Amino acid sequence: MSTINIIPTFENFTEFYQKAVEPLKEANNAYIRLDGKLKGGTRNVFAYFWYKDKKWAVAADTFIDRLKIAFEAAQKTEEPFEIKATRDHKGESLSIKGQPIRNQKFNVYKTGER
Repeated sequence: MSTINIIPTFENFTEFYQKAVEPLKEANNAYIRLDGKLKGGTRNVFAYFWYKDKKWAVAADTFIDRLKIAFEAAQKTEEPFEIKATRDHKGESLSIKGQPIRNQKFNVYKTGER
């Protein structure tokens, strides 16, 4: 019998960080990424949150330190992110304002839901 994993959805980024990321980091201090791995990509979604009336998926290979940077930015401004087109121009992704685009390790993409 398989277990069904329900991916949590949060009202906003701050709630996502406080209720999902902080407890994960406290329980697993050695984690660098949300999935606990050191390298390799994944299509797995860790959680969802709402931003600008759109639902965003946080990939499990996102680095926790980048999420902390975004959380600190979210404490200072209502708009800590920039919405950008994905490389294939078929979707949208979030970037932390003021962060370099290359090697960002912040993998957040818009879902099909509104």
